Amino acid sequence: MQLNGLDWIVLAAYGTVALGVGLWFARRAGSGTNEFFLAGRKLPWWLLGTSMVATTFSTDTPNLVTDLVRNGGVSRNWGWWAFLITAMCTTFFYAKLWRRSGVFTDIGFYELRYSGRAATFLRGFRALYLGVFFNVVIMATVTLAAIKISGVLLGADKYTTVLVAGTVAALYSATSGLWGVVVTDLLLFAIAMIGAVAAASYALAQPEVGGLAGLVTHPEISQNLSLLPDFSDWRTAAMVFVIPIAVQWWASWYPGAEPGGGGYAAQRMLAARNERDSMRATLWFNIAHYSLRPWPWILVALASIAVYPTLDSIGAAFPDLDPSILGHDLAYPAMLVFLPHGLLGLVVASLAAAYMSTISTHLNWGSSYVVDDFYRRFVAPDRDEAHYVRVARMSTGLLIVLSAALALFLDSAKQAFELILLLHAGSGLIFLLRWFWWRVNAWSEISGMAASATVALWFPLLHERVGLPALDPAVSLLLGVGLTTAVWLLVTFLTRPTDTATLQGFYDRIRPFAPGWRRAVNTQPDAPGSLAAGLAAWGLGCVTVYAVLFGTGMGLYGKPAAAVGFGLVAVAAAVGLFRALPRVGFD
Repeated sequence: MQLNGLDWIVLAAYGTVALGVGLWFARRAGSGTNEFFLAGRKLPWWLLGTSMVATTFSTDTPNLVTDLVRNGGVSRNWGWWAFLITAMCTTFFYAKLWRRSGVFTDIGFYELRYSGRAATFLRGFRALYLGVFFNVVIMATVTLAAIKISGVLLGADKYTTVLVAGTVAALYSATSGLWGVVVTDLLLFAIAMIGAVAAASYALAQPEVGGLAGLVTHPEISQNLSLLPDFSDWRTAAMVFVIPIAVQWWASWYPGAEPGGGGYAAQRMLAARNERDSMRATLWFNIAHYSLRPWPWILVALASIAVYPTLDSIGAAFPDLDPSILGHDLAYPAMLVFLPHGLLGLVVASLAAAYMSTISTHLNWGSSYVVDDFYRRFVAPDRDEAHYVRVARMSTGLLIVLSAALALFLDSAKQAFELILLLHAGSGLIFLLRWFWWRVNAWSEISGMAASATVALWFPLLHERVGLPALDPAVSLLLGVGLTTAVWLLVTFLTRPTDTATLQGFYDRIRPFAPGWRRAVNTQPDAPGSLAAGLAAWGLGCVTVYAVLFGTGMGLYGKPAAAVGFGLVAVAAAVGLFRALPRVGFD
């Protein structure tokens, strides 16, 4: 299905507004790196939280959700639903600490917390590893989704998509800075939500589906509806639910859900006006990301099972599609062809908005690492702010070129998702403990990073080649976590701790809970806020969001009693949460 004149008018209107915002903030962004990367640390919580939601509302996410649902049912989403536990922990324990640190990027944390050459090396290496290599992998998966969507809806080949989408995103990000990114994200989130709901409505209206009633009774779909895996199949249940809930949330590092916060989430927390706004931003992000957004995507994925039951049926519906990008994740854009003109343009605009939001955030975030944590720190430390902004804009162009090139070689978002989880398997515990345990040092992080990278290379590339039996991704993850944790703990106790002066300076500045620091520094009364209140808020926050998520699902499945039950749980947990918030403590 091709776009007509009305669709292009809608797309043009969106593009004009986005361009206008970018140009409006261009001069402000060019005044210095503090404005370009942190918007002067003056952003309100609701704008920051919405920006984080819009960033994760990327073009690859609905494709990934569709792939998961078609290959194992709704319960497969626990692979990312479990990260709510991580994100709520960040909200009530780490958001205020990040804002209190006052660092320019989360990579700058290393020379605040650690000492010596190891700390210097860690800052420089992580700046390039995360800002370039890792960031490029993430952006490539988003671009791959854009390739698949444009191939179905526009009939465009992958080279045209990469060239046009990448150029527009790079120019926008290099021009507007963080102010332009987050303000535009507010609009993008609204458009993307409207588009997702519209896509779900028309997917359910297809005659093969028969609305919500037909969806839940369809013989090929009903077996995929459960929110929990079948525990009689323990192997699948462990992979889908037990390991994500018990291990993955604290052991693995994933963008937007890093244990202890990090990446673009840390950038948003550092850009907040104060500690309270930092917490509120991450709380709003968690509510919107995990409870408001998933169901439109899930409904489209379920409906696609009736409309396109096999890969062959998708291929038959789009015979001109490049065979190299054919996969179950393609079912999401394939369902969008049923939208009427005008609304189709709006949905395409919402997907373009999702792409722009994610890519512009990652370009700005990655460029901040390249400029502040590598170029300014190690190459040119004494140049003026205008020079660093120019370098930031050049690095933005380099990052988009690298990600576009990688996108041409990927097959599915699920590949990258599993690779990212494995690359940092076991290192998440370091990011949680380094704030509260003095003994963690730079060598802990270096060894953990090296061990997890070795594991990530071993299992997919070498394990079977040396004659060992193939392993499920969940088993590989568990082994990776165990090995990496053992390595970094051993290295921690075999190497010298961070010097006392650095530890004391960090403690005095951050004022974390004292018990983990008493053996190393002169501790003071804890900063405002109790551990019990933080733990209560963490647990109640998770219960609130999960209850809303499951209650919505029960309502859509036509189970009103269960929906009301979850609703009551959500209300009770939310009341308890807001009663606990004043005792969490902020400066």
